[in-house]
Amino acid sequence: MATHLTPKLASPSPSYAAPSMRDAEIDLRTLLATLGDHKRLILMGTALFVLVAVLYVVLATPQYEANAVVQVEKKTPTVPGLSNNQSGQTTTAQDAPASTEIQLLTSRQVLIDAVNALNLDIQVQPRRFPLIGSFIARRYTPDQVGQVASPWFGLSSYGWGGERVQFGTLDVPDDMTDIPLRLVAGEQGSYTLLDNNGTRLLEGRVGEVASGGGVTSKVDVLQANPGTYFDVTHLNSLVILDKLKRDISAVEQGRDSGIIELRYDNADPLLAKKILEQVSTAYVSQNIARNSAEAAKRLQFVKAQLPKVRDELSKAQSALTAFQSQTRTLDVGVQNKALLDQSVALETNINQLRVQQSDLASRFTPQHPAYKAVAGQIAQFQRAKAAIQSEIERLPDTQQGLFWRSRDVEVTNQTYANLLDQAQQLDIARASAIGNVRIIDPAAVDLENPAWPEPIPVVAGATVLGALLMVAFVLLQQMLRRGVEDPVDIELLGLPVYASIPYSDKGRELSVGQGRIGGGTHQRLLALKAPTDLAMEALRSLRTSLHFARFKTKNNVLMITAPSPGVGKTFVCANLAVTMAQAGQRVLLIDADMRRGTLHHAMGARSENGLSELISGQIPLAAAVRRVAGAENLSFIARGEVPPNPSELLMHPNFHELLDQLAPLYDVVVIDTPPVLAVTDAAVIGHQAGTCLMVVRFGLNQQREIALAKQRLEQNGVEVKGAIFNGVQKRSAGRYAYSYYEYLPAKSNAA
Repeated sequence: MATHLTPKLASPSPSYAAPSMRDAEIDLRTLLATLGDHKRLILMGTALFVLVAVLYVVLATPQYEANAVVQVEKKTPTVPGLSNNQSGQTTTAQDAPASTEIQLLTSRQVLIDAVNALNLDIQVQPRRFPLIGSFIARRYTPDQVGQVASPWFGLSSYGWGGERVQFGTLDVPDDMTDIPLRLVAGEQGSYTLLDNNGTRLLEGRVGEVASGGGVTSKVDVLQANPGTYFDVTHLNSLVILDKLKRDISAVEQGRDSGIIELRYDNADPLLAKKILEQVSTAYVSQNIARNSAEAAKRLQFVKAQLPKVRDELSKAQSALTAFQSQTRTLDVGVQNKALLDQSVALETNINQLRVQQSDLASRFTPQHPAYKAVAGQIAQFQRAKAAIQSEIERLPDTQQGLFWRSRDVEVTNQTYANLLDQAQQLDIARASAIGNVRIIDPAAVDLENPAWPEPIPVVAGATVLGALLMVAFVLLQQMLRRGVEDPVDIELLGLPVYASIPYSDKGRELSVGQGRIGGGTHQRLLALKAPTDLAMEALRSLRTSLHFARFKTKNNVLMITAPSPGVGKTFVCANLAVTMAQAGQRVLLIDADMRRGTLHHAMGARSENGLSELISGQIPLAAAVRRVAGAENLSFIARGEVPPNPSELLMHPNFHELLDQLAPLYDVVVIDTPPVLAVTDAAVIGHQAGTCLMVVRFGLNQQREIALAKQRLEQNGVEVKGAIFNGVQKRSAGRYAYSYYEYLPAKSNAA
């Protein structure tokens, strides 16, 4: 027979002072103990997160990353053909920083070329089977180009791999922009286009333009099984451009290096590569166009001046010829040739500077240093011209007239020749201009290793996230529940703890077990099914304490109640009564919970013909008292039929007379009562009981709840002798509250 070692219980004291409740104490040891108690929940929750992460890695559509590298040189190449007279300017154009070039790289002006070239504003997606459709389609390998997978399970409306639709043209009304349309593949290259309501818009064939419902389409490629659905959407160009701007990453590699790396992710690796190719090519082309823009603008200005100068040259030659005919002079004298050459040179320079001044005036204000420098040179040549002009004025009138007309022809002729030469140089500069940007690494994509999802980071992140969330859940649950887990918390309320009953898995199985054989229910008494369970050892200890405390009470009636339902009060009453009967005491167990009493289930009996019928006088006492099989000294009275007025029945004098009649017939009368905070029945019964004990559930009942139940009973004149701490669970701190150790005899070995 098993023997047990039971620690000494604190004896209850009626003068026990009830100090205030303890403040919540949180320390590292308590937190670790709490987490250790719920380690199974934490591990299971974390494992669930890991499983979801693994499924995500397997089923998620992989994203492939294309990358390209461009270089932005710090100095813009000089454009040949531009006037060298600007070399003396005090300011030069500053190099554009890499941050500016990055903004240009992802600007709409650059991205629009990729959108137009690749028809990115037309989005086509084959309809996939939920969850696993994309996974199956990605793993399909065609035997030849253009082959598609056969439908699984006969579901031809879904695409199972190899499907492809390429539009050459898709024009839709404005009210259909960004609204999905449905394309249904037909036989031999035919298709039907439906709107989002299923209304047919048009029917067409591959390679032919089809119109209908305000939509015009031309499908260049259609690879699909007949009946396959495609979702087709004509997107707003601004939406596509903004999405590309967000998705394309442009980052300078190193400070002031001028090396910019472009990255772009897409489920279609070839499309990702093409997009970056288009973006980088368009960026380089526009950079070259920006650098040749100055030469083109100056060429336009020079070409506009040529007709004017040519007309002036023609007029000057006509005036010279007419003057020579009139004066019969052929040429300027040798002595005046030097003055003519100097005057022509000065006038030519002044004219060239005026052309430059007009060009600068179109780009700068008169306060700009470059404009002021040209104006200063013009003023200097004007002063030299005035000095020569004073010498010419001393010549005879005929010589002066011939001199001035000859000078006009020479000056205009040289100006015209200079403009022609400059126009040719600017035209060459415009055509041969190069930019300060070049592609270092063309767009490329790694087809073997997707950029996302990355298995190790995803699984590791899910593991950490799952563990953190489960830990937070456990701590939050513990904080919100705040049920008592230490007998000290109960004793601080002035309630001595008579016994701490460990949680019993076997008792839980018996309490929830159902089943009927031959019309009767099975007994579910732990005291009879598993007498060596630790919970039974605690109940035997309680039996001992009550045996000695009974001599100080007014009668042998023991009432057991609880603050709230679900604390195991019925379990304690039933098995405590059995242990008392097994000790040789005559015990009567009464189920006084006439509302929801379940003691008859534990006893393997029915609820009819019980306490409610007995108090109301419907049956005699002998018909209500039943014997319990397996416990010779134990009798039982069930709750009876549920009456409409349980509290009034308990307050009837018949109940008091019934207890006075039963008490002398038994050593102990145990009464199972309803919860104190739910109804007033316990307060009514307490006046008839000599001893009142309250069952408190580990981790369920709060201190305030227990104190309120105790206060309510005491307000009705019922003294609560102590508490029974039920369902105590082993904690990582290494205690059971009051501990009970299994102490079994050693097995004898055969010689």
